Amino acid sequence: MLALVACTEKVGPGNIELASGEPALKTMERVALTANRCWFKSNKSEFRRYGFEPELQSYSGRPRMLIVPKNTPGGKPILVVEAEGNPARVSVYGPLMATTHGNAIAEDIDRWVKGDNQC
Repeated sequence: MLALVACTEKVGPGNIELASGEPALKTMERVALTANRCWFKSNKSEFRRYGFEPELQSYSGRPRMLIVPKNTPGGKPILVVEAEGNPARVSVYGPLMATTHGNAIAEDIDRWVKGDNQC
């Protein structure tokens, strides 16, 4: 019975690609500000043990935000959201997307990429 439950447990979507109708920087500014407000400043339980590192001024032309474990700032990110181009293509990837929280993360980021800034 336990094996059956383990096999049917819902996991996240994995890496996703989204399209925005706006330039990369404008898209990532909105996504980063909203993620910080909705996930971190609101003290959402799923994100309490993680840190937020926006890297919006990018020489590569790919602004991004990183979610890292709080105890290792500057360490390997567990979630990366980055945009490129005009209109932007947004990539969302990292180990957190394969967890049960990945589905809610994907839904939030999809809304924010499309212009919604609500939590």
